[in-house]
Amino acid sequence: MITTSAKSALQDVWLNGTCYGCGPANSHGLRIKSYWSADGTEVICTFTPQPYHNAGFENVMYGGLIASLCDCHSIWTAIAFTYRKEGREHGSLPAISYVTGNLNVSYLAPTALNQAVLLRAHAEEISGRKAKLYCALYSDDKKTAEARVLGIRIEADKSLGARHVTSSEVTE
Repeated sequence: MITTSAKSALQDVWLNGTCYGCGPANSHGLRIKSYWSADGTEVICTFTPQPYHNAGFENVMYGGLIASLCDCHSIWTAIAFTYRKEGREHGSLPAISYVTGNLNVSYLAPTALNQAVLLRAHAEEISGRKAKLYCALYSDDKKTAEARVLGIRIEADKSLGARHVTSSEVTE
């Protein structure tokens, strides 16, 4: 069983966030919740898919959903590791924000739709504005997908919404 070292999710500092995958304020979104692991070496998330997340095959989760889960969970991992690297309290101002520069998902086996999945992610490298992240998705203790994500740090406070982020802030 996975235990966490925090009672509140990393996303809880972003109450007005409207991201489809992780925004608490998006009533139609996935609203994932990510937490530091008990030993503090990785960030974990559990997600329970619904029947409408089907890929067209019986009891198989849609691959686009898997990519979304890996994407949002990895970006929150970048944020959490960067706060830690800078010796700052998570969510303290000025806010640390990342956007996805690259997402590469490998599907290793079908992911069951009738049970919760577990995501485990860590930062492999944080240098300048770039964070290289690894995320694995498990279904019934079997790794069914893995992702390599490049997060790009932006100056804007992403929790304020896209209207406050300029295109020059997200380009390398």
